[in-house]
Amino acid sequence: MAESQRVVILGGHGKIALLAAPKLVAAGFTVESVIRNPDQSADVAEAGAAPRVLDIESAETSEMAEAFAGAHAVVFAAGAGGGDPARTKAVDQEAAVRSMDAAVQAGVSRYVMVSYARSQTDIETVDPKSSFYPYALAKHQADNHLRASALDFTILGPGALTLEPASEKITVLDPATAGEVMSAEGASVDTSRENVAEVITETLRSGSAVRATVNFLDGETPIQEALASVSS
Repeated sequence: MAESQRVVILGGHGKIALLAAPKLVAAGFTVESVIRNPDQSADVAEAGAAPRVLDIESAETSEMAEAFAGAHAVVFAAGAGGGDPARTKAVDQEAAVRSMDAAVQAGVSRYVMVSYARSQTDIETVDPKSSFYPYALAKHQADNHLRASALDFTILGPGALTLEPASEKITVLDPATAGEVMSAEGASVDTSRENVAEVITETLRSGSAVRATVNFLDGETPIQEALASVSS
């Protein structure tokens, strides 16, 4: 494909990014994966992506915009990994927001955010003293910044991530009730990381779920069909 079909993945050495890269390549895109550690370049290249070393935690908006220039889409699959509230805010919120602003600056309208299924509701239900709260708040704030932007965004909210192979079938949840559904006794909340990678690829391949939030779990509906039913 042409340069305009380049997809830039932030958090390029993460499990979801490494699964998504070869799927995007198979769908006809070229992929550039942004990583902080140059030692990860070989893994990224093996997945079919071109590695680009840039620390998004410290990178200015203009530096990100330079990296995004000419791309078809940006995928935010980065994360601080928890444990340090300050770094969680710096990566999951502040770097994410800068990447959105950079996409606008670079003229890249398509943006896919990997979030989590309860990001809209957890800040109202999770104890602020909980170690999970900084992450919930950071993702909530970043997602809301994205919704308020002019970008053609898709926010993906998987459930509890697993290493199971992709079933290529999901169940889409209503964002307003996702927390309640997932908290129900006996509820299965698993979402295969490879299914997340499949959803990323399908949203970009088909142009589906634009300006929409897609909260989902492993389920019974083929991904293409499930995404086609999502409205903005």
